Amino acid sequence: MDIPIRAANLKRYRDIAKLLAKYGFYDIVRKIGLDSVLERRERVPSRALLQGQELAKDLEDLGPTFVKLGQFLSTRPDILPNEYIQGLGRLQSEVKSFPYEHVREVIVSEFGAEPSDLFSAFDPEPLAAASIGQVHRAALQDGRPVVVKVQRPGVRESAMTDLQALGEIAKFLQNHTEMGELYGIGDIFQEFRYSLLRELDYQKERLNLMTLARNLEGFDKIVVPNPVDDYSTERVLTMDFVEGRKITSLFEADKVNVDTGQLLEETFRAYLKQILVDGFFHADPHPGNLVLTDDGRIGILDLGMVARISPSMREKLIRFLLAMSDGEAEEAAGIAASIGEKSAGFDAVRYTRRTVDLISNYQNATLGQIEVGTLIIEFAGVARECGIRVPRDLAMLGKTLLQLDQVAAALDPDFDPNWSVRQHAGEIMLRYVVGRLSVGHVARGLWEVKDVAGRLPKALIEVLEQMSLNQLRVKVDAVDQTRLIGGLQKIANRITLGLLLAAVIIGAGLVARIPTSFQILGYPAIAMILFLLAAAGAVALMLDILFYDEKPRKKK
Repeated sequence: MDIPIRAANLKRYRDIAKLLAKYGFYDIVRKIGLDSVLERRERVPSRALLQGQELAKDLEDLGPTFVKLGQFLSTRPDILPNEYIQGLGRLQSEVKSFPYEHVREVIVSEFGAEPSDLFSAFDPEPLAAASIGQVHRAALQDGRPVVVKVQRPGVRESAMTDLQALGEIAKFLQNHTEMGELYGIGDIFQEFRYSLLRELDYQKERLNLMTLARNLEGFDKIVVPNPVDDYSTERVLTMDFVEGRKITSLFEADKVNVDTGQLLEETFRAYLKQILVDGFFHADPHPGNLVLTDDGRIGILDLGMVARISPSMREKLIRFLLAMSDGEAEEAAGIAASIGEKSAGFDAVRYTRRTVDLISNYQNATLGQIEVGTLIIEFAGVARECGIRVPRDLAMLGKTLLQLDQVAAALDPDFDPNWSVRQHAGEIMLRYVVGRLSVGHVARGLWEVKDVAGRLPKALIEVLEQMSLNQLRVKVDAVDQTRLIGGLQKIANRITLGLLLAAVIIGAGLVARIPTSFQILGYPAIAMILFLLAAAGAVALMLDILFYDEKPRKKK
């Protein structure tokens, strides 16, 4: 069965087929019928997987959609090996900017006015450029410094074309290949599609900024830029200018007047709150997205990629970590199994053994000493190999925690992230429990109690009326009492007979040790008689079981 190739997207299908063939997946290309769009020299699959850096370059050559795909896959250590994750991480860096004239056209299209009319100042040179848009420094009419994020012209249209081609291939792989079913390729594509479409709508990022700023109000060392609503649309996002230097570009002299230990401690505490209390967290805190401000704070930039963890998932995650810290490997494995979705090829025995082995490595560690990011990523790999599809948010959580370790290493190599977790884990979990006792949760619980209490009197009255009229009927699906008692009696008799036979054999053995002139075949006669009686009783018991026990009925 071949995938239906749309003529309008022929070039994109060929690009994807070339990429799959280059990295050793020509059998997939042939199976889905895309080998027909390749030239002969392009049909020879690579004998060895190429390095992640080259994959990143190939994705860049295919355009913005595939750059975002690479960034998306770099957050999925449950799918790709570590060397590819590291190679794709390079896609987070800046890309080539587009001309100011295109920036002006987008702003005029969105607001119906020139940048010079909207802003008192607008720098035509971009501060940074990315695959979907680029950022310019500007100032509002009242002099408030801002940055303006402008979407690349045509990126939305090209993304929709690329998503259509990728969607057809993902659907085919999901339905017709073992790899597609094991990894849930169709579900992964839908997650990527959802993530990309959200990033293409800057109004979603505006709401993300507002939500994160509200959730982190109590953290004095953390700053989140506020959006400017009147100057933001789906293709243009205006927000406060957070002046600072990227952590990746800091020198030792830049850190002299900053208490990096305290700063990192508050940063880790803020992310723990996002993950375990709020269930809404910045999922891309690589060192390039965090800046050190001039007043010694951490600025969080680029909230295009966020993740949400449901209350039930947070509860499982907390229980998982607590079970691990207590050394309860089997309990932790059971909780971990409930986190993902089991495929048809799920190997329960192998999964339990591998997970227990993994968790046993942390058996003597306290909760704060557990390297949570590494553990989650390792667990995701084990789960995938054994046939469990791990939710994307859990994989992103592991990647987020690993990126925070990189931030700590860049800002203060002596800082111990696990010590920070140990210091604040109890406080964060207490906040989570208190959060679950909010007015809304209590009100919903009371409402459910009220419903039950309201229905209970009516139900009791109906039961009492039926009893008074002798109309109450109780339907019980029970077994035959006579047969049940007879069966139990037979079991008791056989157990008693077995014990008697065992006693006779033991007694015969003891008697055989007593010297006597009365012998049979050279052995004490009494002992031989007891052995023969025990043997006869055992044979009789076996015959009774074989010929007189009721045979199980065959299912029709």
